[in-house]
Amino acid sequence: MAADNSVTPEQWLAQQIQTGDPDLLRSMVKTMAEALMSAEADSLCGAGYGERSEERTNRRNGYRTREWDTRAGSIELAIPKLRSGSYFPH
Repeated sequence: MAADNSVTPEQWLAQQIQTGDPDLLRSMVKTMAEALMSAEADSLCGAGYGERSEERTNRRNGYRTREWDTRAGSIELAIPKLRSGSYFPH
């Protein structure tokens, strides 16, 4: 599942608090990590997701899922794939 960029962080946090999600910390870590990976992939491509630009050097090609073990528990991340080359989160 990809990061949802249609909701502001404030709206997302308010929604999580209202629903009383018991996994709030894991949800927050997942959302932040996916947002950071998305920004890093955008910079590698030379343009944002779905954005047209003359400076674009690469394109996105979906996501791959990976488990990430944290102190908050295991989190399934959606890691961006690039059309040419590889992307490995830092």
